[in-house]
Amino acid sequence: MKFTVRKIQTLAALAFTFACLCLPLLSRGQMSAPAPYNPTPWRTSKPFAEAGYVGREACAKCHEQESASQHATAMGRALEAVADSRVLGSHTRMTFRAGPYLFQIVRQGAESVYSVTDGTRTVSAPILYAFGQGKAGQTYVFKLDGSFYESRLSYYREIDGLDYTIGYERKAPPSLEEALGRQIGADEARSCFQCHGTAAVSGRTLQLEHLVPGVSCESCHGPGREHVAAMQAHDLKDKHIFNPGNMSPDELSQEFCGSCHRSAEQVISNALLQGLHSVRFQPYRLFTSRGHEPFDPRMSCTACHNPHDNPRREDAFYDSKCFACHRSQASLRSPQVAKAEAADERDARPCPVAQKGCASCHMPKIELPGSHFKFTDHRIRIARPGEPFPN
Repeated sequence: MKFTVRKIQTLAALAFTFACLCLPLLSRGQMSAPAPYNPTPWRTSKPFAEAGYVGREACAKCHEQESASQHATAMGRALEAVADSRVLGSHTRMTFRAGPYLFQIVRQGAESVYSVTDGTRTVSAPILYAFGQGKAGQTYVFKLDGSFYESRLSYYREIDGLDYTIGYERKAPPSLEEALGRQIGADEARSCFQCHGTAAVSGRTLQLEHLVPGVSCESCHGPGREHVAAMQAHDLKDKHIFNPGNMSPDELSQEFCGSCHRSAEQVISNALLQGLHSVRFQPYRLFTSRGHEPFDPRMSCTACHNPHDNPRREDAFYDSKCFACHRSQASLRSPQVAKAEAADERDARPCPVAQKGCASCHMPKIELPGSHFKFTDHRIRIARPGEPFPN
């Protein structure tokens, strides 16, 4: 990997932060534990009654287009109540067999019950929440003996059925008690609901009675009551709302988007997040791209993606994003073109192979084993067939 001075400085800062804050956790053997709670401008630590959430409908009165499109995105549907889950509602019965165990998810009215049996005994629990809106897959959370559990099995759209949840060994579980899934600790539960929902967490307190499923307006911009009051009073000096667009490119990608999509700091400091699994962590992969400048707005998440819309699927859409940095082949033949592109700060060399479909070659799609889905690798590079996955 090619490192610039800025990137080396940033990596050094990340390493220092990790050494100061995370090594105590490692010494207790808790490397996989979520990061400690860190208050941010877009996440309130106030109790729900004091926080000032107003709901998407209040935001839509002034921001109708953004609210309507965002609510229908994968982020807007990142978590669903079981009664509203389109996947569960459209599948009366799903089954999966692993060794002596038969797994089932059975729809019963507005509920879905997750169970496993060895033929003699059966353990079951009603599903409480569906994580993921089914674009690639959907994983389920339920309660057993007062604790949250993650389902060992997930739904995958590619096979329209159940398979092992990513991260589990692809073999029969060792016992019926362990077959249902994995117990979720308090820190992990807060992290899951905070990133997939809105108003679910206050400080270190999980407040699911106030949960708004999915990433809604106030998940990213903070509670809106004071903003609504300021706008009604025509106070434009202080709008009392958090705007991620005012962050620096590095803060936006790594601190803001990376707080849920995994930043370079999170992955570098946790060996369990590294390797092929890191293809899912876009901010980290972008950070490790060759020639990436953390403080260049052309290399931030929002340079290519509108957070209020689903990512565009066609490769051609992203060509103009690439040409914000890269010169054209015509610049090699024409001094006038070269001068014009230099004036637009297009200083990266042109691709000698093609001038369209850039992402299809330089951001390859990689299938994570067992995921039944190809993730776009955000580590921009010259990808060669047969090369090992670059961590």
